[in-house]
Order: sequence, then structure tokens, then C-alpha cells
Amino acid sequence: MASALVRRARALLAALGLLVIVVHATPLTYWWAALLAGPDPGLSGEVLLVPTGAVHPDGVIGLGAYWRAVYARNVWRSGRASKILLSGGGAEKPHAAEAVVVRDFLIGSGIPESAIVVETESMSTRENALLSAPLAARLPGRKLLLTSDYHMYRALATYRAAGIVCEPLPVPDIKKRSLISWRNRGQAFLDLCIETAKIAYYAGRGWI
Repeated sequence: MASALVRRARALLAALGLLVIVVHATPLTYWWAALLAGPDPGLSGEVLLVPTGAVHPDGVIGLGAYWRAVYARNVWRSGRASKILLSGGGAEKPHAAEAVVVRDFLIGSGIPESAIVVETESMSTRENALLSAPLAARLPGRKLLLTSDYHMYRALATYRAAGIVCEPLPVPDIKKRSLISWRNRGQAFLDLCIETAKIAYYAGRGWI
């Protein structure tokens, strides 16, 4: 019995070691993120839909939310959108909602406040979509959904299921992290595993 347990433990450790090598020494995380992101059709539109992502308890924009904010700013500056609809509550008190923190960042980047609409009650991707739907309906023109590469598959399906007709505009989040350094790939792999589990959960609930 003891020898069988030892063999199983060795096999488990060997499998874990192999997984670590594959994650850090291959483009696995880049490929996985690219699969979830799907193609960017390169379209322009009038309205940019942005589920903002997390803001830290001290009111500082999280990394994912930062990349979304930066690319939203770049898209607006390029003329590919004239309105930005930010969606996200979630920030811990006393700090403002995620959408408000990102809005302030965009205003500080030179985007006029009149070009930004905020939704501040949502606490999940599904709520982002459901609570953005009535606001998006009042904003005429083609809608572009901007979010992180690994989040795009679930977000796009959720927004469309909520009745929002939109096209994808993925941000290279995990793809960027995977290329900058192999040291980032472990966390990227965990993020991808969590996101894939969320996709399965949303599919099981019939939300996508």
C-alpha cells in the first residue's frame, strides 16, 4: 500500500512538473487567450462598450481594468468611437464604483465627460450586460465591445444574449503578459483556468 501511494505521489509530482514546464516554456497561455479573444474584425463604431474590471480597495485601477481603460482611450482618440459606455460597480467603499474610477482616468486622459456614460450597479459580466442594455439602446450607432482577450468570449456571448448587438474589440491582456516575460505565464494560466470555468458556469446557467 505504501509503495503504491509513493508511486502515485511521484506520478502526481511529475505531472505537475511537466505542467509547469509547458506553461512557462511554451506559448500555451498566448494561444489559449487568442482562442478566447477570437478575431478582431477591425470595425469602427459610434459606441464603445467597456465592462471595466476590478479596482483595488484603495481606489487604484487594477491591471485588467487599466488595459481596458488605456485601449478605450486609444480607440476614442483614433476616431473609432464617439461615445464610451462604462459598466461596473464593485469597488469597495469609500471608493467610487469601478466605472467611475475608469471614467475619471479617461477624463484625465483628455476624453470629455460628455462622451462617457457610466453604469455603476453591476457586479458581474452578466450584470454588466443586463444593466448596460437599456443605456446602449438609447445610444445610436454600431456598438463595439472592448474587453480583455481572455474575457471576450464570455462577455460577447453574454452581451448578445442580453439583446445588445455588438462586435468584438479584444484587448491584448494575457497575450501581452505572455510575451513580456515567461514569469507572467503562471498567473496568466490561472486566470485562463478561472475564466474557462466561468464560461462553463455561464453556459450551464443558460446565460450565453
